[in-house]
Amino acid sequence: MNANVARSFKLTVAYDGTGFAGWQVQPNQPTIQGHLQDALQRLTGDPIQVIGSGRTDAGVHAHGQVASCSLVWRDSPQHLLRALNTQLPETIAVCAAEEACEGFHAIRHAIGKRYRYQIKVGGVRDAFDFRYHWHLHGKLDVEQMRLAAQRLVGERDFKSFQAAGADRKTTVRNVRACDLNVHAAVGGAACHLSIEVEADGFLYNMVRNIVGTLVEVGRGKQTLEWIDHVLAARDRDVAGPTAPACGLFLLRVDYPDAVLKSHL
Repeated sequence: MNANVARSFKLTVAYDGTGFAGWQVQPNQPTIQGHLQDALQRLTGDPIQVIGSGRTDAGVHAHGQVASCSLVWRDSPQHLLRALNTQLPETIAVCAAEEACEGFHAIRHAIGKRYRYQIKVGGVRDAFDFRYHWHLHGKLDVEQMRLAAQRLVGERDFKSFQAAGADRKTTVRNVRACDLNVHAAVGGAACHLSIEVEADGFLYNMVRNIVGTLVEVGRGKQTLEWIDHVLAARDRDVAGPTAPACGLFLLRVDYPDAVLKSHL
């Protein structure tokens, strides 16, 4: 291997989005992409572009964001992982580094993603959990929410769930799963819900808009049939409100095995 030839890498990154202005580099703002690029420049001496699979908003978290980059690196991917983590703040961690095929692109080669949204229902405000949950008061009809979520599964036009200002060539997406889970009650006064959505791709704020819509059903403000009306309307104003960023986690991004050198 020529020591001076750039190699492509797939990085899996976890971060607490609290306190960051999102993924994408912004002038005079702390961002995940900015920290990764600065860390790589300190390690290599060269400016390195890092491309994330998606531009998570301010306050959104990730367990498994994926980023691609190309750089001259003479050591193993494991050494790159360790070196990067010495240069990053404690709220950002590279969990895996793998060598990818030449030209690997975190956005173009992705074939699916899964997000989780976390909700706390009832109880007193927690001094720590508020960063990672949307805290709601009053009862939610979980079974109605679960039934409403199932109406979103399949290939649909999700234009009603796309935030303004991010037009795409098509707003049709294939939602492979929209699962609602109830977790253990906390002291009998509160419970936690999670909504996990998996699809071949997502529109801007799609998951947060889906969650806000399902909560409207859970509160009894809307019926199950309303979900069908929202989908058919193809109008953002018809759907429910946008859930806060703090409850959203990017769980994983899926790629074909062929993008990794270990699978060739």
